[in-house]
Amino acid sequence: MSWHINRWRRNRILQQEEIPGSIWQKMINMRCLNGMNPDELRRLQELVLLFLHAKVINGAHDIEITDEIRVTIAIQACILILNLDLDYYDSWIEIIVYPSEFILDYDYMDDIGVVHHDRKIVSGEAWLAGPVILSWQQITQPNFKYSHNVMIHEFAHKLDMLHEGANGCPPLHANMSAHTWHDVFSQAYAAFCHQVASGLDLVIDSYAAESPAEFFAVLSEVFFESPLIVKQHFSAIYEQLALFYRQDTAERWTGR
Repeated sequence: MSWHINRWRRNRILQQEEIPGSIWQKMINMRCLNGMNPDELRRLQELVLLFLHAKVINGAHDIEITDEIRVTIAIQACILILNLDLDYYDSWIEIIVYPSEFILDYDYMDDIGVVHHDRKIVSGEAWLAGPVILSWQQITQPNFKYSHNVMIHEFAHKLDMLHEGANGCPPLHANMSAHTWHDVFSQAYAAFCHQVASGLDLVIDSYAAESPAEFFAVLSEVFFESPLIVKQHFSAIYEQLALFYRQDTAERWTGR
């Protein structure tokens, strides 16, 4: 019964709300949507409407949250769950948008139980059961060298957090092996950290070496922004990400 009620509510939202056509036509040229077919774009548009109905997007430091900002954020949140479900984002409500990078003040406990205070400048942050925080400047001025996408990065963290916190392993589907995921990501992460430490040329952002959680988030960015890089240089990881996101993004780009 609850499924039918949920379906009824979703249909009502889709009937009553819409995305301005001029904004949608502008947004579907995003790099991460490259090669999507009409059916995928239709389903994405429905997800965006449902996402915007369910989430609250607030501005910080006097930034005005326009329809274009809302749709831009929602599209890049929903591309990750295109073939999953909006339920993956159920555990939180708010998105906070700063005009530029922001300062994060926080306390943390080290491995021996000592509490430290830190302060750093960041362009995005995802909190467990809390908001996603984004810098609009970083969204509009991305780092093209490494196919950077702060929104995909932070929403990937949200998916990661659904299974035992942010550890680089989101909740896997029944047809996936946790053992295989762990082996593939652990080996690739160790090799990548060695590349960073050795000063070798990199094909993805060195920030991926910060932790397994960042490795997963950065590779998720590249999986959608430049999937052929992941398929060529991290082929085993590409297979796991394609299984998890249930999308073959490289096929979209090549048409094969």
